[in-house]
Amino acid sequence: MNQPLTVENIETVVYRLPLFSPLRWGKHSVLTEVKHVLVRVTLSDGSVGVAEAPPRPTIYGETAASITSIIANEVNIRVLGQAPDIALGMLYQVKNNHTALGAVDMAIHHALAQSQGKGLADYLGCTAERLRVSYILGIGPHDAVLAEAERVFNLGVRVLKVKVGRNWDEDIERIKLLRQSYGDQLDLYADANECFTADDAARKLDQLSTLGVLYCEEPLPVEQIKNRASLRRGEHLPIIGDDSTFTIRDLRRELSFDTFDILNIKTARTGYSQSRGMWQMARNGGKGVMIGSQASTLLGTARAGLFAALPDIDHPSELSFYLNVKDEIAGPKPVLQDGYLATADLDRVTIDDDLLRDAAVLA
Repeated sequence: MNQPLTVENIETVVYRLPLFSPLRWGKHSVLTEVKHVLVRVTLSDGSVGVAEAPPRPTIYGETAASITSIIANEVNIRVLGQAPDIALGMLYQVKNNHTALGAVDMAIHHALAQSQGKGLADYLGCTAERLRVSYILGIGPHDAVLAEAERVFNLGVRVLKVKVGRNWDEDIERIKLLRQSYGDQLDLYADANECFTADDAARKLDQLSTLGVLYCEEPLPVEQIKNRASLRRGEHLPIIGDDSTFTIRDLRRELSFDTFDILNIKTARTGYSQSRGMWQMARNGGKGVMIGSQASTLLGTARAGLFAALPDIDHPSELSFYLNVKDEIAGPKPVLQDGYLATADLDRVTIDDDLLRDAAVLA
């Protein structure tokens, strides 16, 4: 008689990888390396699933130490010994800790795919054979930012998500220089990370629009719900919801106030279970969808990218930050072809135990 399938073990490994270029965003935030947490889930039949949890103290308040601790001390007591579907429900009894829970969620689904003898793309129901991707271009000196843009353009990137918000004149000059250098070879959109004000947001969106920028992510502070709804009604430029839509509860509020046009779903913070619910809510609400990144390494890119291959996700998704990571813990590394990644390539990404061992550090 077959024994019921249960979650047997959850392991965490902290690892550090250097970046080619620092990523600067918002008013003060900067990322000079990735110090992420590998989450490995083992089911009772021996199937193993892995995912990446990216600590972002200035966004979610999580650190590598907090992620490993919450999994060891709170997640384990709720999910170990449980059937996977029950475990996924009990997982979210723990509040906040977004990327810790998101990684456990995705690792359980990955293990379930293995248990069923399927690739993760088949298990999730992916339909797109290739994915249009964007690259996150941070704030910095013009020469450094243009050099980074040139490097990733030569690697196949054709859409840039340009961070703005610290110095508007410099932001506009940077966008103009990108336009002069690449013309219509590169599509651009902006991420303001809540740095505009109610008094200047409409003017700034109009200015971005005249420069051919496609849309803008989170122009106003999240708590200014009425101002954000009014700004969206002005139809200055399509608005992406991100910081305002961390959870399903957040998304329900934002849909009721109609504050955005395109939803940025980040599987790193909502796993597959909640991300699928948000995907369906956005579609039902007539909103566009893109899949975002928390500056993911290749493993996180693969997990997010396979979700981006679901139906009706038509906007460029942030699936190329791995180009800014010098070393890796996984492979093989996919190759961008004129702005697109192949879904099949992401489905083949696996952990390299030797590389993981070399990159592992204490929390």
